Amino acid sequence: MAGTRKEKMAETRSRLLQAARKAFGTVGYTDASMDDFTAAVGLTRGALYHHFGDKQGLLRAVVEQIDTEMAERLSQISRRAPTRWQGLVDEWTAYIEMALEPEIQRIMFRDGPAVLGDVSQWASTDNCVTTLKKSLDDLKADGLLIELDTEAAARLINGAASHAATWIAASADPQATSMRAVSSFRQLLNRLREGDIQPTRTK
Repeated sequence: MAGTRKEKMAETRSRLLQAARKAFGTVGYTDASMDDFTAAVGLTRGALYHHFGDKQGLLRAVVEQIDTEMAERLSQISRRAPTRWQGLVDEWTAYIEMALEPEIQRIMFRDGPAVLGDVSQWASTDNCVTTLKKSLDDLKADGLLIELDTEAAARLINGAASHAATWIAASADPQATSMRAVSSFRQLLNRLREGDIQPTRTK
């Protein structure tokens, strides 16, 4: 009986997430009616409040779900690269380019920050920074990076990528903005490679 109840609760939560994700991704957070998307899957506001607290809590859960999916996709991109450095570049430029995908653009880079606050303060950001720092540490140990503070670099790269993605999402021409952002971002990353930067001359 306990197992059946637990499974039913998990199913209800999944249905709410699916319905909310569809609504948030199409009409947006503000215009998404809780009554409409709960009724669409045969549930009530009470079920939503029970599982997520409120509409904002539901958005947070949707953001976490999408963020997990994005992380897996990016990990696969990194693993396919011929070198660790190329994997890092490909992974982070792909993150920026994901801002062109309608659902991700609206939920992750428009409504998410507007409702849940600064992306740099999200729990997932710390995980990204930690993972990126480890990658930079490994590359630095192999002599492939210039001398730098890897934690500071990880936070700056993460911030630049997030800002680029929100810039694309808010742009009147996302495709053109994405091309500009990715091109400049690649140039910035490549300047971190050992041998790619000339020492600054002092007079």
